[in-house]
Amino acid sequence: MSSATANPVDAKPRRLGWLRPPKPDDEGSMALMDHLRELRYRVTISALGVIAASIGAIFFYRELVAFIMGPYYKAAADVKAANPSADLMVTNDGVISPFTLAVISCVVAGIVASCPIWLYQVWAFVAPGLLSKEKRYALGFMGAAIPLFLLGCAVGYWVWPKGIAVMLSFTPRDMDITNLLEMTNFLTMEIKIILVFGLSFLLPVILVALNLARIVRADQLAKARRFVIFGTFVFAAIATPSTDPFSMLALSLPMTLLYFVAEIICRVLDKRRGITPETVAEFAVDVDDGR
Repeated sequence: MSSATANPVDAKPRRLGWLRPPKPDDEGSMALMDHLRELRYRVTISALGVIAASIGAIFFYRELVAFIMGPYYKAAADVKAANPSADLMVTNDGVISPFTLAVISCVVAGIVASCPIWLYQVWAFVAPGLLSKEKRYALGFMGAAIPLFLLGCAVGYWVWPKGIAVMLSFTPRDMDITNLLEMTNFLTMEIKIILVFGLSFLLPVILVALNLARIVRADQLAKARRFVIFGTFVFAAIATPSTDPFSMLALSLPMTLLYFVAEIICRVLDKRRGITPETVAEFAVDVDDGR
């Protein structure tokens, strides 16, 4: 009788087991396969959130396209003010291009709109490995991830017209040259620069999360500071599709500032936990001596 009553209870986790992440033990550790199941669950929930938000964006498609075209209209006005003879035109190349434009626009809008869902899933994937008192810091700092991501997207949207104007300004004046901007390619470049800015602004969240997981210390961030600053400028030069210096500086300078902020926060957290370069050095000596 006990086995008969237990079977229905055991059958439910088997049917829905792929939807349910395994629970970690008291120390927050899992087996490798449990980590993979947890990752699959978090990716599934994030994908469902993006899909739902993308479907909702369909009902605002006209407003979405007007929002996408905003940087172009601003850049076109600046170009024509500097060069009244400039001839600019936006086109759809081919029969499928309008449909491709609609799909890409709605999916990207879904990614941005569902950022609270997938950012939380990222945190939930890391949280089991943290101590209970450290989860409080991680959850509080997760609240900064959403506005930081949206702020980065807003900065990218603001910078993008400057990049368009710089690129189009190379068209020779007083010549019969028409600049045709294919809408799908234009949207692809706009998506890249907006998402690059948004994800780059998450740098302090990632560094503090690594610090809470005891992977990175503040003194390590201080030692790597010069290389990181140089790397941010190189990354900004490569990651910005327009390749203009204004966009590069608009990305590299905030990333450098956010790195300093993350270093300060990690230093405060390490100090509260009693972690200093001296204590780390003493621990390393003890390990080398076999004590």
